[in-house]
Amino acid sequence: MSSADWVRVGRVLRTRGRVGEFICEIDSSHPGRAERLQHVRLSKPPRELETDIAELWYHSGRPIFRFAGIDSISAAEPWEGAELQAPVGERVDPEPDEYFYADLIDCTVVQDGNPIGTITAVHETAGPALLELKTPEGKELLIPFAKAFLKEVDLPNKRIRVELPAGLTEL
Repeated sequence: MSSADWVRVGRVLRTRGRVGEFICEIDSSHPGRAERLQHVRLSKPPRELETDIAELWYHSGRPIFRFAGIDSISAAEPWEGAELQAPVGERVDPEPDEYFYADLIDCTVVQDGNPIGTITAVHETAGPALLELKTPEGKELLIPFAKAFLKEVDLPNKRIRVELPAGLTEL
């Protein structure tokens, strides 16, 4: 399959244990999303690996994956930080006013017509997700992805218009 045939569904956070297991993060609020994964691709350019899920279990609420063909810590370590991708046909449609984190990556966030930054990552929190931006000056900025601040989400044009409280971008 080509790269266009795959979509991000999460990421590998780090290895766990001695037998090549991974603590992962799934980019979905849909219950059971991790359980529906069967065949995935690990992508950490320039490396990519298509593999099957050999085992899935949970520890402290986080999914722990073991992938076919990765059976040691030394085989697992190169994949830390990799994107976890699934075939595009397995993508679950989001609910209204929900967005795939992968679709938000590379969107430009603007306020009053001025770019604040480009989304490089989305982080789950106890409250609203945090958008990690790279500002035009090259700095990192975290802003909440909260309905109160969103004015328009234009995914086809990779543009998100916000109205943030005064001073938030100065932190």
